[in-house]
Amino acid sequence: MSEITRVALDAMGGDNAPREMVKGAVEAVQKRKDIKVLLTGKEDVIRKELSAYTYPKEQIEIVNATEVIETAEPPVKAIRGKKDSSIVVAMKMVKKGEADAFVSAGSSGAVLVGGQVLVGRIKGVERPPLAPLIPTLKGVSLLIDCGANVDARPSHLVQFAKMGSIYMESVMGKKNPTVGIVNIGAEEEKGNALVKETFPLLKECPDINFIGSVEARDIPYGAADVIVCEAFAGNIILKLYEGVAGALLKKVKKGMLSSLRSKIGALLVKPALKGVLKDFDTSEYGGAPLLGLNGLVVKTHGSSKSKEVCNSIIQCVAFKEQKINEKIKEAIQQETLEEKKEEKEVE
Repeated sequence: MSEITRVALDAMGGDNAPREMVKGAVEAVQKRKDIKVLLTGKEDVIRKELSAYTYPKEQIEIVNATEVIETAEPPVKAIRGKKDSSIVVAMKMVKKGEADAFVSAGSSGAVLVGGQVLVGRIKGVERPPLAPLIPTLKGVSLLIDCGANVDARPSHLVQFAKMGSIYMESVMGKKNPTVGIVNIGAEEEKGNALVKETFPLLKECPDINFIGSVEARDIPYGAADVIVCEAFAGNIILKLYEGVAGALLKKVKKGMLSSLRSKIGALLVKPALKGVLKDFDTSEYGGAPLLGLNGLVVKTHGSSKSKEVCNSIIQCVAFKEQKINEKIKEAIQQETLEEKKEEKEVE
């Protein structure tokens, strides 16, 4: 039997907590025997939700946490002040090695702050980025960063490219993944100061397969396997992606139900359309890992339902099995050695 992956799940975080969090945990352990979910939060509330399901009891454990960090709370103050919150308790379990991963749909700010303060960055990692998988015509691409670092520097983006490449190759099985930087045009001289400074650094980087600039309209077509940007642009891309997908789906449904003829046509195309829509459903790909930490932290949408929570939990298994943290650590150490070598040569 495979080694058990222990996932601490914030049962109290998100718009649909605790119901959808608990349901997602149950769905995950029903699908996989190599997962144990540690539900952190108010024990009586969680136990009441669990009572509605039949599941393998040994695969779900409740870890009592009496406090809840609300979305509107200042993240730093919340992490420091609410030491018995579901987020803090779960992250400390990852820090101590009592859990292999942490998943939350709660406060993004608290998850980002807690990840850095409680779990801690890998030595040499300047900024940990959020990196969700997004659907494209060619499969999926990794968007990095989508929300953690709105004021990034060129060196941060270079590390994002390296960490993203490791993730796509190890977890998604994409050999020598292509890397593109988000820009307003394909020409090298285009872009803001950050893009212009980062472009030559990525171009000279021997351990990534850099293909140049990628315009936003080309992202859904699978222009690159790893899409690099700072979090301001990344978050806009992600939210627009989701909004357009939702709006198009509503338009398609409305059109199919507009007349008797379209309803008959809808019945005929339904099987094929269902498969296409599934491929472009972002909830199929789980949450966004916060890469570059000493443990795995995954942030799911605040509005996550059980399917996305379940997929986020299962996603943690591949992350652990492929030893992503160890590979990132090796890459960053190599980068540090090369920098020191260059400094000595200059001297």
